[in-house]
Amino acid sequence: MTSLTFYEFFAGGGLARIGLGPQWTCLFANDIDEKKADVYRRNFSGAPELIVEDIHRITTDMLPGRALLAWASFPCQDLSLAGKGGGLRAERSGTFWPFWDLITALDLEGREASIITIENVVGLLTSNKGRDFQELVSVMTAQGYRLGAMVIDAVHFVPQSRPRLFIVAVKNHLRIPDGLITSMPDVVWHPSPVVRAYLHLSSSMRGSWVWWNLPLPDRAPLHLQDVIDPEPIGVSWHSQEETQRILSLMSPVNLAKVRHAQSTGRRSIGTIYKRTRTHDGVKRQRAEVRFDGVSGCLRTPAGGSSRQTILVVEGDVIRSRLLSVREAARLMGLPDSYWLPERYNDGYHVMGDAVVVPVVSWLEAHLLRPLATHIAQSVEDCDVSTTTGHFL
Repeated sequence: MTSLTFYEFFAGGGLARIGLGPQWTCLFANDIDEKKADVYRRNFSGAPELIVEDIHRITTDMLPGRALLAWASFPCQDLSLAGKGGGLRAERSGTFWPFWDLITALDLEGREASIITIENVVGLLTSNKGRDFQELVSVMTAQGYRLGAMVIDAVHFVPQSRPRLFIVAVKNHLRIPDGLITSMPDVVWHPSPVVRAYLHLSSSMRGSWVWWNLPLPDRAPLHLQDVIDPEPIGVSWHSQEETQRILSLMSPVNLAKVRHAQSTGRRSIGTIYKRTRTHDGVKRQRAEVRFDGVSGCLRTPAGGSSRQTILVVEGDVIRSRLLSVREAARLMGLPDSYWLPERYNDGYHVMGDAVVVPVVSWLEAHLLRPLATHIAQSVEDCDVSTTTGHFL
């Protein structure tokens, strides 16, 4: 059986690893956060392959063997709309560069990563007026990679609105199997921000671009109510006073959503984020609710406003509470067997920084595994031909 191997950079709680599945062997994993590393170890039998260290201090001597795939979900804070827009050269999102230094060093050692997958926020496409994305594509194509970008929204797989950018790159000399690329962008996976970013690339960079071909998901995603516990562990229901305070932060439009949910007479579950909005030049906190069976995008708990609130409406009875960590894990596509820390913020932080498991699984099944299997088999055939004196 073909051996599929990978390195996992910025590993967090290992959700990319779970998504890739048991057919992949992790040769090396890295993260700087000791709390995330504890979660990783507990979920992967101690994970001796995990090194907890600043990526600036990682050297190729620490990377064993040769991996078919290098996966990197580098920090998004300087690229996201919620961040300060520092871009790809800022402190956190700038960790792409030491990662890329490792990739180029492996190349020089004859241990190139045949496939690279980069996951980040969609804001990478437009950060610094698109220059960050152009610079990233420039260094990857200069290193001899063909690549393409896709936006995959987790809402196709789980009840969470979470669009993320996935860049998949393959070494130039490796043949891509028929059916994995298409001649034109697909509106589902290549929405207008991807197409615009592509059109702003230089002609040489566009010459190394591929439009990856993914099928549409073949099953209906879960509904929000499928992941919400009637009596959750680790969080408590708010007092009526606190629930009323949250309702008082709603605009007339959002209050109307609550009143409509009451009028149905059914049990309705919604999610709330608190956001700062400006009206008539005055900034004020607002509570914004949705009852469409989908949660908002999970984020790290940098202050109470970024933690999602559950609102349950049954006629005249309205209750509220924080989303539990276990519920957040389900929204990331994790099974309940996944170990989570007891401290709320620690667990929520791991989930808010992660990639959605079934999204990775879909990408693995329909792109990464076919690519890697073809590449690995080609190498094996070449080795056999060389040892027998025949060349393909």
